[in-house]
Formats: sequence, structure tokens, C-alpha cells
Amino acid sequence: MDSIFAAIDIGSNSTNLLITDSYGEKLERIVRSTRLGAGLIKTGSLGAESIERTVSCISEYALLMKTHKVTNMRVVATAACRVADNSSEFFEKVKKSTGLEPEIISGEQEGALAFRGATKSFANSANTQTLVIDIGGASTELMIGAGSLETAISIPFGAVTLSESELHRDPPRPEELTNAISLVSDAVDDAVHMNPQLANADRIIGVAGTIVTIAAVELGLKQFDAEKLHAMRLTREAVEDVFRTLATEPLADRVFNPGLPRDRADIIVGGCCLLVAVMRRLQIPELTVSQHNLLDGIIETLRVKSS
Repeated sequence: MDSIFAAIDIGSNSTNLLITDSYGEKLERIVRSTRLGAGLIKTGSLGAESIERTVSCISEYALLMKTHKVTNMRVVATAACRVADNSSEFFEKVKKSTGLEPEIISGEQEGALAFRGATKSFANSANTQTLVIDIGGASTELMIGAGSLETAISIPFGAVTLSESELHRDPPRPEELTNAISLVSDAVDDAVHMNPQLANADRIIGVAGTIVTIAAVELGLKQFDAEKLHAMRLTREAVEDVFRTLATEPLADRVFNPGLPRDRADIIVGGCCLLVAVMRRLQIPELTVSQHNLLDGIIETLRVKSS
């Protein structure tokens, strides 16, 4: 019997599912905003409503996995669960509701899996230093390697947490935006000081919701189109332009931008601050958008183990 593989990524902003067959063909790919990390920066805990939303989402995924007769699976939790003081309570509810047992992965493990997933559909020359940028809800991973991962750095700022901690007005005041960008720039400075190779990549790949959304807004996509977004070249000028547009609009107007999902409109400016800061500090002229990410990296590792 052919194997069916599934991966669930429980993030700070979204809970995502990928199911593939034994040949790597996609059977299901779902991205759903559950905002597990909402309020975490203030309370240190996962909120009851956030837990309920996320458990409900995972329960639906569990049914899909049963329908597809999944034989190999992995459920991982990232930044929000790494720092929350009640992650075990959340995991118990997931297990009781679905029978699934999530595991917390470190920022470095997250980076390694995201690097593998992001680069899988691109020529992966052993002589090409590739930097992968993965902006999540509560952390940002910077990963670099030539052919395979060499270094993964986790920066403790994500689209949700940066928005909640620094962007308090609607629209944010210029000083709030400046402070948010400065915080991220300082963190990137520290990362580059310890890992100079981050500033010397030959190729840059960007993954996950913030970067894909910025690309979709730049294209003005009225409907999500993965084929148009995958391998798209996104210049720093375009990122800066999207940032200026979204950051100066109140939320009530921002939601009408083509390409911007309503459930991401309240955190996209924080996400823009992150990408702008990284691209400025590392002097990145452009990046390539990848639709493949952490989930694809998990599936690849599952397939290797089963072979």
C-alpha cells in the first residue's frame, strides 16, 4: 500500500496542514488563521479562546487525515508554544480531541525544516549560498546554506508579537513604525555579528504568510493564485512601497487592498516592518517567493524515513 504523508504546523498566527501521496503530490494544503499566540506577549499564556479555535481547527485536520488514510504524520508547534507557560494544557486538549500529540520544535529545528521545504523546488547548487527568510507570528527564522543548511537563527519577533507590542494606533504612528523596525534591525545586527555569512548570500528565498501576502498585494491579486506567487521576484522597492501603503491606512481601509486576506490585515504592517528591517539591514535588493515551507520540509523528512 502506498504511503500517505501529513504534516501539521501549529504556528503563532496560523495552523496549517499538508497531505501528500507517496510521490509527493499534494492532496490537501490548508492555511488557516487561528491566532494561537494572540495576547501571549502580555500574559505569557495561550488564551482560552485561542486554544479553542486551534483545537477545533486541528480536529478538522484530523478528520481529513483519516479520510485520506494517512500512514505517516508529524504535528509540530513553534514559537508560541515554545514560550507559553500553559502549552502542556493545550497539548492535552489536542490529544483528547484528536488523538494527535504535538511536539515543540526549537527555532533551529524549525529553521532547518523550513530551509529544506523552501529550497526543494529550486535548483540547489552546492556552490550557491542561499538565505531563507521565514517570518512567522512570534518569531522570524533566518537560514543559510549551500546545498544544505549550515546555520539557522531564530529572531524573537513575529508579525503578531511585533504588532501587539509596538503598533498601538490605527494607523500606526511614524515613531511606532520606526521603533518596530529598529528593534528588528538590532536583532538582525546581533545575528550577523555572530554569523557574518548571513550578509553574503547569493540567493534569497522568502517563505510563509507575511512574505506571500506582501507579494500578493504587490501583484494586486483579487484571488489567491499560488502559481503566480511561487518563484515571483519581489524587490525591496516593491516591499517598501507595499509597506508605505498599508502602514498609512487605517484597518477599515486596509482590508480592501487586493491580495490582503482580512484575517491578516491587522498584523500585516508588523510583518512589513520585519521584512523591511531584514532587507534593509542585509542590503537585499530582491528575494524569490516560495510557496513551499516548513510543512514541505516535514513531509520530506517523513518520506526519507519511510523509504
